[in-house]
Amino acid sequence: MSDTVEIRHRDTTARIALAGAEPVSWRVGGTEYLWSGDPAHWNRHAPWLFPVVGASAGGAVTVAGRAYPMAQHGFARDSRFTVVAQAEDGVTLRLTDTPETRQAYPFGFRLDIAATVRDGALAFACEVHNPGPEPLPYGLGFHPAFPWPFADGVRAAGGGYAVRFDEPERPAVPEVGAGGLLVRTERPLPLEGDTLPLDPDLFTEALVFLNARSRTMRFTAPSGAAIALETEDFPHLAVWTRPTAPFLSLECWTGHADWAGFSGELAERDSQRLLAPGASARHGVTLRFTPA
Repeated sequence: MSDTVEIRHRDTTARIALAGAEPVSWRVGGTEYLWSGDPAHWNRHAPWLFPVVGASAGGAVTVAGRAYPMAQHGFARDSRFTVVAQAEDGVTLRLTDTPETRQAYPFGFRLDIAATVRDGALAFACEVHNPGPEPLPYGLGFHPAFPWPFADGVRAAGGGYAVRFDEPERPAVPEVGAGGLLVRTERPLPLEGDTLPLDPDLFTEALVFLNARSRTMRFTAPSGAAIALETEDFPHLAVWTRPTAPFLSLECWTGHADWAGFSGELAERDSQRLLAPGASARHGVTLRFTPA
C-alpha cells in the first residue's frame, strides 16, 4: 500500500500521508502551496496535533495522579492512520488508541480526519469520539505551513506580505517561555486592526492569539493573492515561522500549551476539551487559495 493517498477535483490536487494524516502536497493549477518539508528549516508540512496542543509542563501529563510522558503537540502527527473511506476527491483517515498510545494517554479514543478537495481548496472535517466510560480530555490542532514568498514579493520587512484577520485582534500576545510553555506576560505586536505586516524578525517565538475573534486568517501577497485558513470550532489561532526559514505557518487550535508553573491534571489543563462518554465532537478547517 502507498504511504500517501492522492485526491483530485479539476485542477486542485492533494496528497495525504498515512503518517499523521498529514497533507504533504496541495496544488492549485499546478502550483504547490504547501511547504516542502525541507529538513534544513522544518521537516513537516501540515501536521495534526492531538491529544494535546503545544508543550506540556515537565514533558508529561497527569491522569489520576500518574505522570505520562507527552511529546510537544502529542503523538498523532507521528502515528499511522488507516483509510476507512476513499473517493476521487476525498479520503477519510482514522486513528484509534493502541497499547502504545495508552503509554502516553490512558484513554480509548477515535480520531477521524476526512480530507476533501474542491476548486482551489482543501477542506478537513475532523471528528473526535470517546468510546470510553469516563470524560475524554483532548486538544486538537492543525499546523500547516506555506512557502514565503508564495507569489511575487520578497520575504523581508516591508516585502508586502501580511496576515489579515477577518476581525480586528488585540495587538499583544502571550510570551512563550522555556520549554514552549506560555507565560502570563505579553509582547506587543505591530498589528493594525485586522492586519499584521509580516517581518521575519517578529518570529523569535510563535504568535498565539488566544480566544481570537477571527475564524479566518489570510496570508496575503503583494499581488493580492492569498492563502486562507478558515476554521470551525478552533478558538485559538497562531502564526509561526523561524526567522531564516522560507515558510509561514497559520495554525488553529482547540487548546494550547500549558502555562508555566501548571501542575494539575490533564483534565484541568486550560482550554482542554472534555468529551462525555459515548459523545463525539466535530471541528473543521479549510485551506483556500485566492488568485490576485
